[in-house]
Amino acid sequence: MIADRLKKYWRQIAALVIALAVLIALVWYVVENPVSQLFGPTVTQVPLHQKYVALTFDDGPNPPYTNEIVDYLHAARVPATFFVVGMAVARHPEVLRLEVADGNAIGNHSWSHAHMVLETRAHMRRQIAQTADEIQAVSGVRTSLFRPPYGARDFAVIGVARSLGYQVIMWSVPLPRDWQNPPPQVIAARVLGHVGDGSIIVLHDGNRGLPGDRSSTVAATKLIVTALRREGFRFVTVPQLLQLGYRQGAAPPGPAEYDTTARPGTDHR
Repeated sequence: MIADRLKKYWRQIAALVIALAVLIALVWYVVENPVSQLFGPTVTQVPLHQKYVALTFDDGPNPPYTNEIVDYLHAARVPATFFVVGMAVARHPEVLRLEVADGNAIGNHSWSHAHMVLETRAHMRRQIAQTADEIQAVSGVRTSLFRPPYGARDFAVIGVARSLGYQVIMWSVPLPRDWQNPPPQVIAARVLGHVGDGSIIVLHDGNRGLPGDRSSTVAATKLIVTALRREGFRFVTVPQLLQLGYRQGAAPPGPAEYDTTARPGTDHR
């Protein structure tokens, strides 16, 4: 009799643990699901009927890998959007200046890649504002784009970002987990199978604001650009993609061609 009661008790405990685990997983999925609009409006994909795509990079600057990506994009006439971590910008200001000099767009990705959902509103504000100030001091750019680290957000994160004048930019192509350094062909395949008109792609040139090997991402970037161009896609920055969404059929805003001239006063090699 006692043994039966103990078995029943432990079955109930196990059921509660499983239910709690499922609930936590569900909440976490909603918090980090890039397409969820539960907590407020975010940009995941711009509704277009034209073959434009935005290539974005997170977590840098991280030399030499960021430099290699920027150099390749410059030579290939491909503008991108770099969501930078403030503490990495402070360590490598010359890389951010290189990104800007080449016509790329810049976004705010917090100061230390903190998981914003676990922070107070005051700390969120400091993370975003300190990064904004560093970006402006280094490059003269005042960005209005914000991507929360890990893609994690709730009502507080969205509310703070919007109160500071930011548009929250997520993504539509599933993350290829390039931070795990799989072969470049694997990274490219994970991306290319999901790209459509108006897609936003995320790759990682950095490692949560810290140094890290991103050689696979460098090689995968070249494969992705080559393959998408073969399919007729044109690359634009996130701000250009957003404007295209408002002006269907119009050419991307800004210069008619991506500037591939030499970078005056810049020696990064």
